[in-house]
Amino acid sequence: MAHYAFLDNNNVVTEVITGIDETELIEGLDPETWYGNFRGQVCKRTSYNGNIRGRYAGIGYTYDPVADEFVAPVVEEPVVEEPVES
Repeated sequence: MAHYAFLDNNNVVTEVITGIDETELIEGLDPETWYGNFRGQVCKRTSYNGNIRGRYAGIGYTYDPVADEFVAPVVEEPVVEEPVES
């Protein structure tokens, strides 16, 4: 069993699925290629323990093809304004 992330046109993860082991073939193709062709999206393997592509991909993460890893989205902290004394 392995996990696969589907990417949109901006390399943002839209879904993560559990699929067959990465060493198995589907119709003669590796799983990333087969799942990608089947869905019409780029598909990249990801791993819970983070030893594939940096970290486990989640929805909203971005795939960096140069580094070949998933990057977590940046969450901006809310700005808390101090009350103005009158």
